[in-house]
Amino acid sequence: MQLFYHPNSSEASKEITFDKEESRHIGKVLRKQEGDVLDITNGKGYFFKAELTIVTPKKCIARITETKKETPLPYQLHIAAAPTKSNDRFETFLEKATEIGITEITPIICDHSERKTIKPERYEKIIQSAMKQSLKAYLPLLNKAVSLKEFLQKTHEAVSYTHLTLPTTPYV
Repeated sequence: MQLFYHPNSSEASKEITFDKEESRHIGKVLRKQEGDVLDITNGKGYFFKAELTIVTPKKCIARITETKKETPLPYQLHIAAAPTKSNDRFETFLEKATEIGITEITPIICDHSERKTIKPERYEKIIQSAMKQSLKAYLPLLNKAVSLKEFLQKTHEAVSYTHLTLPTTPYV
């Protein structure tokens, strides 16, 4: 099954128009034709089945025939990792994190990090590709790169310790 990504589609959408890059892929590379059915996700939990009505290298339009809401995971996983010196390794990490269902990824820049800048546009494309290949309905959120200190402060502010209870009797 091939899954296509269209972030602007919603449950109320009746028709999907693909951009030039995706249209070229659909028409020229995959040789899809009018009447073919595509599986599409918006990365927000919805799967769509759509029938191609117009196929050109610059513009493809599909009419939505079926909409399905995927239930989200009962938990949220946020992972922070420092980009490695080898960009390939960090890109592989992004792919695998997406495949196993991580919901949020934050690149952190540490004091001794050799890579101080990241390419969020490239990383976003890698995450989208991994989501499509693993047939996921949810696109992980890629946060902007922050220092470790900023990340820890932000995380500490977001976590409430009031729900934790400590044992009143010592362990034996």
